[in-house]
Amino acid sequence: MNKDDLCWASAQDLARMIRTKAVSPVEVVDAVLERIDRVNPTVNAYVTITADQARAAAAAAEAAVTRGDALGPLHGVPYSLKDLTATRGIRTTMGSKIFEHNVPDEDALLVQRLRAAGAILVGKTNTPEFGCKPFTDNRVFGATRNPWALDRSAGGSSGGAAAAVACGLAPLAEGSDLAGSIRHPAAWCGVVGFKPAQGRIARYPNVAGWNAMSSNGPITRTVGDAALMFSVMAGPDDRDPLSLPHTGERWATLADAPSVRGWRVAWTADLGGAAAVDGEIASVCAAAARTFAELGCTVEAAAPDVGDIMEPFLALNVAVRVATVGRHLAQWREQMDPILVERLDLSRDLTPEQIGQAEVARTAYHHRLLRFFEQYDLLLLPATATAATPLRAPIPAEIAGRPIRQHLDMLIPTFAFNLSAFPAISVPCGWTTTGLPVGLQIVAGWRQDARALVAAACLEARHPWSNRRPPLQ
Repeated sequence: MNKDDLCWASAQDLARMIRTKAVSPVEVVDAVLERIDRVNPTVNAYVTITADQARAAAAAAEAAVTRGDALGPLHGVPYSLKDLTATRGIRTTMGSKIFEHNVPDEDALLVQRLRAAGAILVGKTNTPEFGCKPFTDNRVFGATRNPWALDRSAGGSSGGAAAAVACGLAPLAEGSDLAGSIRHPAAWCGVVGFKPAQGRIARYPNVAGWNAMSSNGPITRTVGDAALMFSVMAGPDDRDPLSLPHTGERWATLADAPSVRGWRVAWTADLGGAAAVDGEIASVCAAAARTFAELGCTVEAAAPDVGDIMEPFLALNVAVRVATVGRHLAQWREQMDPILVERLDLSRDLTPEQIGQAEVARTAYHHRLLRFFEQYDLLLLPATATAATPLRAPIPAEIAGRPIRQHLDMLIPTFAFNLSAFPAISVPCGWTTTGLPVGLQIVAGWRQDARALVAAACLEARHPWSNRRPPLQ
């Protein structure tokens, strides 16, 4: 394989070729680093490139293959980490001037797990400040561009991760998702983004360990790669009070021979009117949803009783934001993202009663979703309200005739499944007339991560998109 082919190979194929000595980890890492050098200045997906460490790890990985050592499932495969994720000895800025020179002395748990599986870190990817919005730009590194249209946003807050994968700058990327921050950029960049059920991937360090809305997860070009990466990242840890025990699934092979025949599937374009969704996005996703009837499912138009979830989500989001970064506001206000400042300022009027009421509303909403998923195995809906928006004007004035007051109005289709943390995955399902990617969101029942992955693999098998590449050389 030539170097470019190596960059576009799946993680599954790379791991197999490395194990069988068809290709060397050194060749793979060198090819990816060369492509990063060539492409990244255009898209700004990576903000820190760990070339020296990656090459040293690749040499060690090659020696392990030569010796015949036992190899992990991702041995020699390159990957990236979002710049919110702590890395020992490697700068982790969180997209903030406050932490511009921060170098942690401890790896996050998921970093330890990926390293133990043999994966090789090639760099950290861009994020808005503390992951505060669905557009990736900050005052440390600037904006990440969409690989399919450089005047458009890559989405966020895992925009750098999604753009990197879409550009062939490593097959695997880690993201995090509090309101759609994995699924949203994955859809805008034409890749796969999986937000697992809360607790599947134990989170440490995490100062807000009881926050039950945010999850880490994989961003990849194929569902099989997402399942493989997830299999390595998943698992409990006592330091995460919400982490789930192992439940026996063989995550890595779920996408190998998937079937959804006989499943009951609900489709909604707009969560029963709760979300504003662009008509073209809804149309492309509706066509993808009909694929499930071809796959042997019963597909019906139906939506859960969402109700008014904006107020409780905003209250809980503000509460966790002010608890984790509010202490910096007085000193750093003028250098912080205005959207983050606005969110933190809301805390001045947030009462304990409102936070308590938000938890009550959230509990009631969770039970409504549980009742809905007693009738259906899956819920299908658009992963985003629009296609990728312009870098210079990322928040549209209106969508489908409805005014957009703030960026959270664009995220109802995704944060609906953070407020109660059901597993959800975005899978490429088509293109707008202007050539921008569209993602279908597949939501499974409570802690039914396996169903989400299997369904995504079935859709991908019927309509594969991973061979389509953005116009970047």
